[in-house]
Amino acid sequence: MVKFDNVTKSYGTLTVLDSLNLEIAPNEKVAIIGPSGSGKTTVLRMLMTLERINDGVIYVDGDPLTHMQKNGKLVPADERYLRKVRGNIGMVFQHFNLFPHMSAMKNCMEAPIHVLGLSKKEAAERAAELLDMVGLGDKKDQYPSQLSGGQQQRVAIARALAMRPKVMLFDEVTSALDPELVGEVLNVIRKLGTEHNLTMLMVTHQMGFAREFADRVCFFYGGKIAEAGKPDEIFNEPKEERTRQFLSAVLEAN
Repeated sequence: MVKFDNVTKSYGTLTVLDSLNLEIAPNEKVAIIGPSGSGKTTVLRMLMTLERINDGVIYVDGDPLTHMQKNGKLVPADERYLRKVRGNIGMVFQHFNLFPHMSAMKNCMEAPIHVLGLSKKEAAERAAELLDMVGLGDKKDQYPSQLSGGQQQRVAIARALAMRPKVMLFDEVTSALDPELVGEVLNVIRKLGTEHNLTMLMVTHQMGFAREFADRVCFFYGGKIAEAGKPDEIFNEPKEERTRQFLSAVLEAN
């Protein structure tokens, strides 16, 4: 479903992703862990086409995401092509990024109407169904300022799902929440994982959740995947010294 083919991203002399090769199967759930500055969030930002890559190609569902065909060759995608293909991807950010002047319902309706061309009635039905799914059907007319952080993050998840993406990205979605609100958001993500056919990538510091939820864990270090495997392999028997150091530090801190 997702393929990074020799993808490099740099800012001046700083290489953030270094010839990254990564393939993610349909419906696979992958947790990305690693120290700050290791390139974790950059992977998600590339997939959201929020930033251009310097080298390589990213594919989603068999089609190039970062490039398009022109005269039989792959060339960097233009803005029109990117608008079309990024609809396959939904992202939930660390900071909820809801429109403060719109109710929870309107936040979930906006993109389906303007990007997918849904009627207001269709968009409202879809938004109501998704807000019910994340346990906020009774809050649909409330504004972000009237909701707790956990509730805002659940609205953000519903909003991303309203676009019917094939791939869902979660970037440290619990790190801005009070500890007692973390569970309610993780429960919604668990539910998505079990009830919906979604390919999911999650950058997280929640090691317990990564271990329980993910099919595969990728440990990033220095812009590369230093180690990857099933959660039990990574957490119980990491092969790389750098993985062991990281997990030891993080699990001790928790």
